[in-house]
Amino acid sequence: MSVSSARKDYDDCTAKYGRYCIPVYLVVDPYTAEVVVHTQPTGSGCIAAHTHKYGIGKLPIDLADGRTFTLDLDELPRPEPEVGAR
Repeated sequence: MSVSSARKDYDDCTAKYGRYCIPVYLVVDPYTAEVVVHTQPTGSGCIAAHTHKYGIGKLPIDLADGRTFTLDLDELPRPEPEVGAR
């Protein structure tokens, strides 16, 4: 993930989705092997962020309509190793 892409996903989008009252915003980052769940939107962004590592099983995520989405943290994509890397 480039610095500009990370800034957009973690800062710009979090602020924008918070302003528009998007109740849950996920950032799935295969390079850090983490998922960040942003919740509690406000006019300036989301005020809660919880980080979860890949490989720790299933993560239940409560949705605004009362349903629960389950994200399998064991099945998320990882970047391909670079050819010739040691």
